[in-house]
Amino acid sequence: MKRLSLQWRITIMTALLTCAACVLTNCLVGYTGMRYMDAIGSDISAINAAGVDSSQAVDASEAALDDEVTIVVNDAQESFGTTTWCITAGITLLGGVLAYFVSGRALKPLRDFAAQAERVQPDNLSEIRLSEDVPTELQRCSASFNDMIGRLDEGFSAQRQFTGNAAHELRTPLALMQAQIELFVSEHPASQPQTAELLGLLQEETERMSRMTKVLLEMSELRSVPCEDDIELGPLSEEVLTDLAPLAEHKDIALNCSGGAQIIGSDTLLYRLVFNLVENAIRYSRPGSTVNVFIRDNDSHVLLRVEDQGPGIPKQYRESIFQPFFRVDKSRSRAYGGAGLGLALVWEIATLHGGTAEVESSSENGTVMLVALPKRTTAQLDR
Repeated sequence: MKRLSLQWRITIMTALLTCAACVLTNCLVGYTGMRYMDAIGSDISAINAAGVDSSQAVDASEAALDDEVTIVVNDAQESFGTTTWCITAGITLLGGVLAYFVSGRALKPLRDFAAQAERVQPDNLSEIRLSEDVPTELQRCSASFNDMIGRLDEGFSAQRQFTGNAAHELRTPLALMQAQIELFVSEHPASQPQTAELLGLLQEETERMSRMTKVLLEMSELRSVPCEDDIELGPLSEEVLTDLAPLAEHKDIALNCSGGAQIIGSDTLLYRLVFNLVENAIRYSRPGSTVNVFIRDNDSHVLLRVEDQGPGIPKQYRESIFQPFFRVDKSRSRAYGGAGLGLALVWEIATLHGGTAEVESSSENGTVMLVALPKRTTAQLDR
């Protein structure tokens, strides 16, 4: 019963109540009808008996008439009972069918309410409000849901503002630290080995922190970037591969791109999405391997796949890798200069464009990252 929809529950309960009412009515009417028929039969027999002289023997024809009357009454009782039970079954079935359609119409506002709630996404909290023009039973629920959306929007806005402010405030001291370290290294070229090692470590860490604050600042400003550019994804991916060619050559990795599609979005953000995916694939691929970018489209989405030949991602981490600062192997990520924000930024950009990012497949032979972006509509194509 728990797995049934509310409409089916109402239908079944209504049908059971209708059936119970019909059975009770049938029993009462049947019992009353049987009694009246018995009474009619008795009256007929009494009338026939009264017309006969008490001193005269009972004629055989009169006895036969009484038997015929009894048979007729019994047949009428059986026919009456059968008819009432057929009527009970028919009314129950008709009541169930009517209850299904009537309850469906009555529950339509609830389905509309659920459809509106399903359209709520983290990137449209400030725009979505559920209609409060609903039945009385749902008005309080709708108002409470709108209040919750407002609180969530305020919370997300405060989080983005804090991230942006923190990243902005960190940029200046980090830049100053980098400048001072570089100046010290240039002024003291003959430093002790231990001092040189310490300075090298400081340079590496401050550079990593600078990249991290830059990505955090980009993530905090994503919502303000307009996504109205007409983008050819094939040439954009080729541009990314050209920019990452030096890094690939350093690791003796070949880069290939095939396919193309046209979508509406932010050219800057989609460039960053493809760049992060390909850069991540290059960093974790084996030397001498190949990184492939495949672009395909179907009826509703543009599919971007980035395939590497790295060590693969364990199954339990395939969703966690899109969380900020999550790294499967922290020591290797640090060695590669990763901050754990590249794939998080990919997920944010894909979500901002109404799409998804996921690990399509992964094994010890490599990983395939899949980004699905909504295809532009006919109205957009006619612009």
